[in-house]
Amino acid sequence: MNYPKFFDTVEPIKLQDKLSAFLGSLEDGVVEFTYLDIVKNAGHSCPTVAGAYLITMAGLKALYKDELPVRGEIFVSFKETATEGVAGVISNVVTQVTGATTTSGFKGIGGDFARHGLMEFEADIDASVQFKRLDTGAVVNVVYDPGDIPMHPRQQEIMQRFMQGLATPEDKAEFSTMWQQRVEAIFANIDKVITVNPRAT
Repeated sequence: MNYPKFFDTVEPIKLQDKLSAFLGSLEDGVVEFTYLDIVKNAGHSCPTVAGAYLITMAGLKALYKDELPVRGEIFVSFKETATEGVAGVISNVVTQVTGATTTSGFKGIGGDFARHGLMEFEADIDASVQFKRLDTGAVVNVVYDPGDIPMHPRQQEIMQRFMQGLATPEDKAEFSTMWQQRVEAIFANIDKVITVNPRAT
């Protein structure tokens, strides 16, 4: 399987999954997600998918510091509806990593390990995504803005040719290269695109 090599340089996200430990799915319940895992699930790599990965990683780091984040013990809020903008795409990535869902997730075993009811939309927040620890109540707001990482000037030109049915194989190769170069630049400039604001509880 071939893919851009910078995928392998992106820091993985590691969590503790008590359900996996209980059922013997993963040794000690430790689970790790790479950016490649997220791309395979999403079906593509783009600024939104990269942003969702970075939002999740930054939020979990801020909430748990040196501890392993715990899947199924994180409540996630979005300001937008699930169908507005890119909130749905971002929420799919957040769900893959944290396990949190609105109503479709695992219902639990004997009152433990539930994943449903851990995500909400149209929340009164001033952030791209808000994460809350259920055990301590700690909350962090994460804002993602890739505006300082511009696309290549030729991307729009080539996209127009695609829209007009005039794109050549060379255009396709150039476009995909430039597209992933911007994604790589986003990962290389995390401090420019991600802002984390812990909120007092």
